[in-house]
Amino acid sequence: MKNNLIGDVEERLVRYLSETYPGRIHDKRICDEEELVFPSDIGLFQDTGFQGYHPAGVHIYQPKKKPKGKELTSEEKAENKIISSIRILIEHIIAGVKRCRIVKDVFRNTKLYFADQVMEIACGLHNFRTTLRYNTLE
Repeated sequence: MKNNLIGDVEERLVRYLSETYPGRIHDKRICDEEELVFPSDIGLFQDTGFQGYHPAGVHIYQPKKKPKGKELTSEEKAENKIISSIRILIEHIIAGVKRCRIVKDVFRNTKLYFADQVMEIACGLHNFRTTLRYNTLE
């Protein structure tokens, strides 16, 4: 099972969760089918699974691959490092969602929309934990 999510790196919250798809469906195809609409002039940090996905009015940031038989320039390496340091925050959000064991283990329930509900609850719990954590520190 697979979902795409969009996270807010400033508040470390899940802002969007796609429907649940079978694991064999490609990430970019999920985005194409969901027909996401983004506010203009925002930055979208993608991994290589979304190569070729360019929504209108959005600045795409994706790590550069090393060309075959060549090396990346020092500027490209520095840019990749900045992109990775931001994307790691999204990976932390995903890890926070996966703290719910039912999300990361093999899911054997066949009830209609139950997988969607489980993922929504896990994202809600992550957002709840994160909000409590950062509101108590202020």
